[in-house]
Amino acid sequence: MANIIVAQLLYLDAVDPNKDIVMYVNSPGGSVTAGMAVFDTMRHIRPDVSTVCVGLAASMGAFLLSAGTKGKRYSLPNSRIMIHQPLGGAQGGQTDIDIQANEMLHHKANLNGYLSYHTGQSLEKINQDTDRDFFMGAKEAKEYGLIDGVIMNPLKALQPLAAAEEGLDRASI
Repeated sequence: MANIIVAQLLYLDAVDPNKDIVMYVNSPGGSVTAGMAVFDTMRHIRPDVSTVCVGLAASMGAFLLSAGTKGKRYSLPNSRIMIHQPLGGAQGGQTDIDIQANEMLHHKANLNGYLSYHTGQSLEKINQDTDRDFFMGAKEAKEYGLIDGVIMNPLKALQPLAAAEEGLDRASI
């Protein structure tokens, strides 16, 4: 899935670098490295990327939701957003387990640093809140800084969606 999203983002950038992209997020999360590929692509391309949570944005899904262009991160009113620390496991010899544990610590520090930047929350608060599953409704996610608004009518709130209504279906992925 991440490879498809990366390809679509790059394609939309090549087609019209001045046209905002709307990325709908309905995800229970997934691989940190796959999610970081999407995140890096979102930052690499020229268009603004508006994010909209529809349903659930959990784990890496919540991270990507928060990584949309500031002022253009939204949720529908009944969506749920959840942040937590990276999950994983390790097996093998003690040295192999140490290597995997260090990699998990790297991912945790990296993700929490970005979450702090995206939300405006202190790193200490992010570390505390991501220690366990931390669920929020749309309103709470806005107050937390993960999103910028709760929308009732996407066609009125997001201009790229209005453009899509006029036949420019490339405005959303």
